Formats: sequence, structure tokens, C-alpha cells
Amino acid sequence: MKCCVVSLFPEMVAQVAEHGVVGRAAERGLLELTFENPREYADDVHRTVDDRPYGGGPGMVMKVEPVASAIQAARAGLPDGSPVVCLSPQGQVFDQSIARRYAALPGLVLLAGRYEGIDERLIEQEVDEELSLGDFVLSGGEIAAMAVIDAVTRLMPGVLGDAESAAQDSFMEGLLDHPHYTRPEDVDGRQVPEVLLSGDHAQIARWRYKQALGRSYLRRPDLVEKLNLDREQQTMLDEFLKECGIET
Repeated sequence: MKCCVVSLFPEMVAQVAEHGVVGRAAERGLLELTFENPREYADDVHRTVDDRPYGGGPGMVMKVEPVASAIQAARAGLPDGSPVVCLSPQGQVFDQSIARRYAALPGLVLLAGRYEGIDERLIEQEVDEELSLGDFVLSGGEIAAMAVIDAVTRLMPGVLGDAESAAQDSFMEGLLDHPHYTRPEDVDGRQVPEVLLSGDHAQIARWRYKQALGRSYLRRPDLVEKLNLDREQQTMLDEFLKECGIET
């Protein structure tokens, strides 16, 4: 995949490709990460990319012209079918289904805004989608862009050493992840669950799913509500709650 980030602070986002899974994907040529800085397209000596908002109010607003030029340059370097995604509090909340959709694309332009926002006419003219990490405020879109790049890259074919890793990640089946354990078997009296030591792969798989289902019910009930549980899933959830001493 080719991904171009439009940002006033490209060096900040570039860090994501120097470490971990994304770094390895970049080294192996599975991810090509490039940048366009709107300041390079400003037409004045001060490279101005922002101005005061019409109607008054605090802060500054990113101007249309330099940002549009940066986006158009980013598009020119990417394959057809590469959408422009603006990281914005107004956008759809990013989730695993969106990450999977992006991972299947040939390219992606991520627009990281700054200041109070971006001139709405730029959004209307150049942006295909708006995307949010959640209901909180960041100083800019760079951190959000890094999160999207990481989540998408790990889903791309050939990136993870174990193909099962991505398939078993949290949210891949619409649920939170099950608990994980490693050696030693005893930590201050806390034991690894016996089923994980049994060697019975069918029972281990069932236990893990039950834990994922139960955790999701307790921590993110909205995820369970979306599943429309069948009889077996409901049985496992009831077992989990009973084991936890929770009455239903």
C-alpha cells in the first residue's frame, strides 16, 4: 500500500514507520509512506497556511489553497482508488471494520488538520471521508493518522509474522480479546487457568471465546448487543457470568 500523509508536521508522523510492525512493513516494501506539507504550497514569503475565522472566534483556520495543493500532489503520487481521509472530530469513529476496508485499498491519503480546523470548502472539495478516533480533542490529526496507519498496516497480507495474529486481534470477531498468560504458571499465588495447560485445543478455543464474550459484555456491552447471540453463545455468556458470581 502507498499512504501519503498531508501534515504541517510530517516528521512527527514519520516516526510510526521507524518502529515495530509498521517499521518492518516499510523495510520490506509492503508499505510506502510519503508526505506532503501544505507550507510548501503557500504563495507568500511567510508560508502562511492559516488565517482568522470569518465570524470571529478563537484560534485560526487552515486555508483552502495550500492544503488543496498538497492534497492534489498527494493524489498524483497514488494509484486510482486512493481516497482522501480527513482526521476530524466530525468524522465517523474509526473501528476494525474500517481498518479492514482501508487495508484492501491500493493507497490512502490522510489529512491531518491543525489549529481550530480546516476551511469547510476544502473538506467539500477535496475530502472523500472524515474519520475520528473518538469523542476527545487532540492538538492535531497527526496522532490519529499514526493510529490509522498502524491499525491498517498490521492487516495487510504478509505484514505479520503469524497470519493468525491479525485474525485473533481484539474486535476481529466483534468482541474484545480474551486474557493472555505466559510463564511462570504461578505468580504470587495467581495460577494460569487449568484449561490452557490441558492441551485440549477445542476446549481452549471455547474458553477463550467465552472469556472474550464475557469481557465484552461487562466492559463493552454495545459490542455484544450487535451480535444477536445464538443459543451456544448465550450459554457461554451465562456460564461466564455464573463463574464470576454475577446473577442475570
